[in-house]
Amino acid sequence: MPTATESPVIALARALLSCPSITPDEAGSIDVLKSYLEPAGFAFEIEKTPNGTTNAWITHGSGAPLFVFAGHVDVVSPGDAAKWTTPAFEPTVRDGKLYARGASDMKGSVAAAACAFKAFVEQHPDHKGTLALLITSDEEGDGYEGTMRVVETLKNRGTHIDWCIVGEPSCSKAFGDTIKNGRRGSLNGRLVVHGKQGHVAYPQLARNPVHMASEFLAAITSRVWDEGTEHFSASTFQISNIHAGHGVVNIIPAELEVVFNIRYNTNWTQESLIAEIEAMAAKHGLTKDVAEFHWKSTARPFVTEPGKMTHVLEAAIVDVTGVKPQLNTAGGTSDARFISTISTETVEFGPMNATIHSINECVGIDELERLETIYFKTVEALFE
Repeated sequence: MPTATESPVIALARALLSCPSITPDEAGSIDVLKSYLEPAGFAFEIEKTPNGTTNAWITHGSGAPLFVFAGHVDVVSPGDAAKWTTPAFEPTVRDGKLYARGASDMKGSVAAAACAFKAFVEQHPDHKGTLALLITSDEEGDGYEGTMRVVETLKNRGTHIDWCIVGEPSCSKAFGDTIKNGRRGSLNGRLVVHGKQGHVAYPQLARNPVHMASEFLAAITSRVWDEGTEHFSASTFQISNIHAGHGVVNIIPAELEVVFNIRYNTNWTQESLIAEIEAMAAKHGLTKDVAEFHWKSTARPFVTEPGKMTHVLEAAIVDVTGVKPQLNTAGGTSDARFISTISTETVEFGPMNATIHSINECVGIDELERLETIYFKTVEALFE
């Protein structure tokens, strides 16, 4: 239960975390933000998409510069409810931590940003430029109806973002230790090799697709793609699924399916990777008459060179935590990949990521309170 001395950011986080917003359902989260921010003069533009996603573009002020906080209120499933110490959507404080699904990923950051923005507006009602929150309920799912859709709308309006902080949980060993200023690209592939089914005792009458692909798979999994760049680690290739056959030992399968992913840096483009992999396959006998590739790009690599916002954010983190953050591009993908296409500076900064998507997900009370202060100091320094 909330306490009488509970800070506004914890109270708002509790309200958001009480909404069972499993992607893409916002489950009342947007109304919570509306009730908190509308009285302070924030304008809400809300869109509901056919797949059930809710997007909100929340603004205060007008004109340039435009500073955006981007976040999501959807969460992954809690999983086995019996394994949680307390119910996943009943936020509970224990030992200085707030437990609930989405506490660190990332309703805590949303609450911190909303509180920081409201406090700034109350202290600077006639501030220059525009403050905005871009909030979606489709980040943990496919992501095509969420931030990507909002960015396309903003792009069509001719809107350019000067600075954006995405509130993903970025810190790993100590709160304040990491600002993510880029992400590697991600390319999914599916290879289908067509053989000829037959009896294992008569291999001369069949064509085994597993054997046909073996040289190519050995070559591609042992390949060193590059040595990385100034901002990115080396590109990597990983097979995630292989399937062939019918589960019996006496049939040579007719087809082999291999599903894989490449996380790549700026040494490559999506197009150059596809061309390279298909050429490798052909070199090892997997020509287009016996093999086919299917491709799906989920992210292109991007990097933000440190500028005014990054330096201001770094200073605020050091001032509040005593920790000097490192710039980092490791990890998976985030909505920053979409926003970076219309933004001068886009970085990610939020709480610790140790418990995201896990049973008993949690965030430190002091983390959220300090995160609010960091966001506030950043906005104030940028708009002074």
